[in-house]
Amino acid sequence: PYRRQVISNVDRFIPCGHQDAAQIARTVEAGGIDILIDVMGFTTGHRLDLFALRSAPIQLNYLGYPGTTGASFIDYVVADPVILPFDQSEYFSEKIVHLPDCYQPNATGFDVGARPRRADYDLPEDAVVLCSFNNLNKLDPATFDSFCRILTAVPRSVLWMLSRSAEAEANLRREAEQRGVAGGRLMFAPPEPMERHLARMPLADLFLDSFPYTAHTTASDAVRMGLPLVTRTGRTFASRVAASVLHCAGLDDLVTTSAHAFEQCATVLALDPDRLKAVRARVETAVSTSALFDPHRYARNIEAAFATMVARYEAGLPPSAFAVP
Repeated sequence: PYRRQVISNVDRFIPCGHQDAAQIARTVEAGGIDILIDVMGFTTGHRLDLFALRSAPIQLNYLGYPGTTGASFIDYVVADPVILPFDQSEYFSEKIVHLPDCYQPNATGFDVGARPRRADYDLPEDAVVLCSFNNLNKLDPATFDSFCRILTAVPRSVLWMLSRSAEAEANLRREAEQRGVAGGRLMFAPPEPMERHLARMPLADLFLDSFPYTAHTTASDAVRMGLPLVTRTGRTFASRVAASVLHCAGLDDLVTTSAHAFEQCATVLALDPDRLKAVRARVETAVSTSALFDPHRYARNIEAAFATMVARYEAGLPPSAFAVP
């Protein structure tokens, strides 16, 4: 469905995934493309070989890779003041471009269908359901230590995570037992289509983020579905994305800077139903009032960024860091 949406909203759609870099480069050059955008970085299936050919005068690192490519043929990285302050520029080969809000494009209006019940996922009705719907490979021992300390501090709580394999579930339950938490307090959500996954997210009371690789798209999904998320932020791009999402939604009080502060914030909320209810109401309000879910505003801002890049190029100026006002 996403591919169909893209095709229906652009003037030209040219499938080229089956072509080699040289073939695609000829298409880019023949089309007079001003800006070529990479959304993969060094992830599976990337096409940095195309960008190395310099088939477009301006080339960007955007959205899909939370770090620098280290490549001389990528001119800019699109970011925002929270995830990548200008004082981090020495660690990036690209020139930093700040969008004024969150660098992520987001929208509302997803049809998730009927909302499930806790019983549909064997979740206890009377428990505080903490969740962490990040990929399990983001979970390190220190973060799991924090999760277990929160579980210990909130006796009537369970931790709901994505299931990837029976082996992973057994390993995590064993690790929980070693930290003094009954393995049965770890619950696992089976893989679901995206719409059903989004629909089940609000069954949880509070999302516990991973660190140092925090929630990215999953953070905006949580906010979109009205689920409060507590994150911890660090110095790297990957550790600051959830903080950017929450900042843009006006939820800075859910952003922490240390393991202790993260555990304290989550524990206080989990133990105080009224406070948690009030935070949840703020999250739900942010969906309709914050810049995070204003795609028209986002489009204007990124178009302004593109226009500035092209203007510099046409004036014979080299790429330079800048902020969209």
